[in-house]
Amino acid sequence: MNRTIGIIGGSGVYDIDGLQNPQWSAIRSPWGDPSDDILKGTLNGVDMAFLPRHGRGHIHSPSSINYRANIDALKRLGVTDIISVSACGSFREELAPGDFVILDQFIDRTVNREKSFFGSGCVGHVSLAHPTCAGLSDALQDAATSLEITTHRGGTYLAMEGPQFSTLAESKMYREVWGCDVIGMTNMPEAKLAREAEICYAAVAMITDYDSWHPDHGEVDISAIIATLTANSENARTLIKAVTPILGSHHVDCPHGCDHALQFGLMTAPDKRDPALMEKLEAITARVTKASA
Repeated sequence: MNRTIGIIGGSGVYDIDGLQNPQWSAIRSPWGDPSDDILKGTLNGVDMAFLPRHGRGHIHSPSSINYRANIDALKRLGVTDIISVSACGSFREELAPGDFVILDQFIDRTVNREKSFFGSGCVGHVSLAHPTCAGLSDALQDAATSLEITTHRGGTYLAMEGPQFSTLAESKMYREVWGCDVIGMTNMPEAKLAREAEICYAAVAMITDYDSWHPDHGEVDISAIIATLTANSENARTLIKAVTPILGSHHVDCPHGCDHALQFGLMTAPDKRDPALMEKLEAITARVTKASA
């Protein structure tokens, strides 16, 4: 099976350098419009699809992003692996602005987003105990090490609704009581939907600031964030270039089961499933429904 890497670019990452035969394409989704057209091409011989999460020109807020359409569109393009990059605040002294964190856990505090492809008409469940793909994260770690980018392996991401940043009380609670490592606004429900779509998912947090807990840095400084974003974005593009030859163009079955997450997940009996919903779910459930037909 050919590998197609999907890149979801966060704040500051609106394109990918070095793509061969690049072409922006509008992808239709029954879940609505994705954040933007998708940039397709090849990089180091590997098929790639790049989606700017906020749209070119940063036109979507974290709460207005159509996460279901984004993941569905990437699935329809044959994406097997998603690498998510996003700007984040840090709750740890050692996770400094400019550093990268390869995440492995999430706490979801968002409240205004559609978080599942499933619902009345077709009930589906997937495991999220380990919401990121260890194999894909390993490849990112190897690439970051080769580039000497300061990168930390493992971390818990607190997903907040936004668009406002945290209060000081919230920041202290997430850090001291909940034990979170970074904070952002966009990786949930993205990671949940990628798991439902049976796509390997890894997330790189690009640290821009210390949120508001740090006594020596005070509240979030937007101008300082923008300056750090610029440097982070260049490192993110370099990281993507470096990880493609590590992953290669051939996708094998994920040893961690990401690409078979729905194997036993569809709970609604076939004769009780809503045909209209099943039509919308075509790209998401095709492997499972075709196997059981």
